[in-house]
Amino acid sequence: MIRRYFSLPFALLAAGCTCDAAPITIENSTLSVTFEAIGSSGSFTVREKSTLKAVIQDGRLMPGIPLSTNQSASLIGTTDPIFGAGRKIQIPLAGGGSVSLELYPTLPFLLISSELKNDGLDSKDVPSIVTATFSLDLGKPADQLRTMGTGGLTAPEKNPGSYLFLTCADPETRHGVVAGWLTQDRGSGVVFSDSINGKASFKSQIDYGHLIIPAGQSAKLETLALGVFPDARIGLEQFGDAVKQVYQIKLRKPDAVYCTWYSDGKDHGGAGTEATTLELSKFIAKELKPFGLGVIQIDDQWQDGKKFEGPRRGFERHLPGGPYPNGITPVAKALSNDGLSLGLWWMPFSRNHQSEDFRDRQDWFVKRADGSPYENKWGGTSLDLTRPEVKKHLSDIAADYRRWGVGYFKMDGFSTGAACKSVYINDGYKNDDFGDNQPFHDPQVTNIEAFRNGIRLLRESAGDDVFFSGCCVSQSMRSFFAAGLVDAMRIGPDFNHDGQGIRSGPLRGSRLYFMNGRIWWNDPDPTKVRSSNVTGGADKSAAGGVSLEQAQLTTSWVSLSGQFFLISDWLPYLPAERIEILKRTLAHHNASARPVDYFDNELANTWLVSDTKSSIRRDVIGVFNFYPEPLKVSHTLARLGLNPEKSYHAFDFWKNCLLPDIKGSFQSEPAPNSCQVVALRADEGRPVLLSTSRHVTQGMLEVTDETWSNNTLSGTSALISKDPYELRIRIPDGWMLDSVKVAPAAKSRSQSIATTHTVSPGLLRITIHYESSPEVPVNWAVKFKR
Repeated sequence: MIRRYFSLPFALLAAGCTCDAAPITIENSTLSVTFEAIGSSGSFTVREKSTLKAVIQDGRLMPGIPLSTNQSASLIGTTDPIFGAGRKIQIPLAGGGSVSLELYPTLPFLLISSELKNDGLDSKDVPSIVTATFSLDLGKPADQLRTMGTGGLTAPEKNPGSYLFLTCADPETRHGVVAGWLTQDRGSGVVFSDSINGKASFKSQIDYGHLIIPAGQSAKLETLALGVFPDARIGLEQFGDAVKQVYQIKLRKPDAVYCTWYSDGKDHGGAGTEATTLELSKFIAKELKPFGLGVIQIDDQWQDGKKFEGPRRGFERHLPGGPYPNGITPVAKALSNDGLSLGLWWMPFSRNHQSEDFRDRQDWFVKRADGSPYENKWGGTSLDLTRPEVKKHLSDIAADYRRWGVGYFKMDGFSTGAACKSVYINDGYKNDDFGDNQPFHDPQVTNIEAFRNGIRLLRESAGDDVFFSGCCVSQSMRSFFAAGLVDAMRIGPDFNHDGQGIRSGPLRGSRLYFMNGRIWWNDPDPTKVRSSNVTGGADKSAAGGVSLEQAQLTTSWVSLSGQFFLISDWLPYLPAERIEILKRTLAHHNASARPVDYFDNELANTWLVSDTKSSIRRDVIGVFNFYPEPLKVSHTLARLGLNPEKSYHAFDFWKNCLLPDIKGSFQSEPAPNSCQVVALRADEGRPVLLSTSRHVTQGMLEVTDETWSNNTLSGTSALISKDPYELRIRIPDGWMLDSVKVAPAAKSRSQSIATTHTVSPGLLRITIHYESSPEVPVNWAVKFKR
């Protein structure tokens, strides 16, 4: 017999009474954590080591579950396979089980981990459990603090609850607390905030749907990480790094992707057609492949089946008489011959229980509490991913796709794998009755566990070289818990379905920036550069053109923030000026990108991109105005993250001009729906490479080995054949050009190179006209004299 508990489990255990004991404290280089038993409960406090201030106060562990009456908390050594040797306070709970407070020398977080034991005679079904509550003291009342989570930037009492993480900070100083679920193996972790008696307070909760603990057995819960940071943005980034460590995440290369869905013009949208896809492949191979566009992804409407609730779901085969009458394989081969990869849209975890294909396989589907198939609007019917027959079905399809030549999976309706309600559009926490299904065929598997195991199965069947893109968390944030299993994740709804237009993707991409490149690549949905009001495509909300400034705005934001670049405009229609924008933004950089006004604005408008991996530091500031009103931005150099004692040279990329040197503070006034992208270089009293024309990162992508010796500035640039390349060198007063030398770094089968240069006050421009097959880097040396 299984008993289901809809409130905190085990809360009815006899409270008993335990003897008060002396407080126990553990420390690492950043935190000091103290636990004190008080009667049948206990309290923990977290202090910042640098100030000894108790920032996290009145902490309660596993509220509703009393401490053991027979055992006291103890201080013991522990070893974690990821974080090494540490110390923990282990606190026994009544009825068995325990909760631990753990610190490790190299980890700037307190870890709270728990184990529940079922000492009853029946199995217990735990839908959710609160693991900790605590208040915050950041030196200011709650109404002067801001929380940032999946639901956006709000006052603590207005935050709807955040999946995976939540931070609370003083916007003025950025001093704050970060709480995040380090693990997500079986449950969906949520963090809530409130304001109580003028103090911000947090509550951590794990939603399991069904966590069944047999009689006499225990279950390990998910681990919560808590940290206090002078800059909570750094704390979020370190949280992302910790999740990356725990799941040993190694993301695959994020080539830019063309998606057919929103494409404009006849036969281009939806899934496109065999003819249009082959035409597009030739165009990309010639014009944009060298600049980073490497995948054409076919979207919905290629597949067979009848329509019931949402798209057709005959994913085993192409639609007879449809857009790909010869199947997918010939198209994949043609793309491969052009040096491109083929992507394919599908919905792995749902089918239609009404379909003839499943008339005799109704047991393949998850059931609701009333016994009916678990069906969602548009999402279809959830497959029971614990059934052997379902596993074989999914494994066979994934393996077939790989044999067809598919190298990129776009997996939509992802949350159906967790058998949960669709609440599109979803960002902040919503009561979705998680667990309103009957237990799976294997009742020991939780909803999140089934979902994660399903993705693992697809990976095993498809192979390690296939790029996995999940879609999308806004259908249900339960699909947010796929860390370590996907390479990219759609972080928002379809283009403009939330009424935000070009702001939709950046809203989510900004608040989740710390996940990008660590946990997965954030997919903000395709950007738009189309210039005409051509209608068509599967989604009319994405029809219509944008101005040149808007095209620069959206592409520059995706490129500078380092997120997953997708485009869905019919490329052969684009005028040369729009293709030029794509050439300067498609490629992915490996520098760090951080929003400056993360705790100031719902949609961050200022980003600092910094490359500090070599001896030469390069910085680029992007200011983005996503609104129809003018914007005025002013930040001190210290606020930006730059040295306030230095003066910086500046170059505006899109206006292609030198700006006055920046001292003390940076100001920008981008017009409505436009951006400003500015390269900065500290004044060293000598000529320096300030900018290049290759990419909006202006040297970060292609310049290596820049040196200054004997009044000569030299370096190496990786160029693209037939793409004129400009070096922009800032010449301070007292210096003048002596000579310019440019030569290929190695021989190639055929190559030609020519240079021109112009000098204007303070700036030297050197243009390199380069053709090489195959492409080889170019060495350049520019000599100056006083």
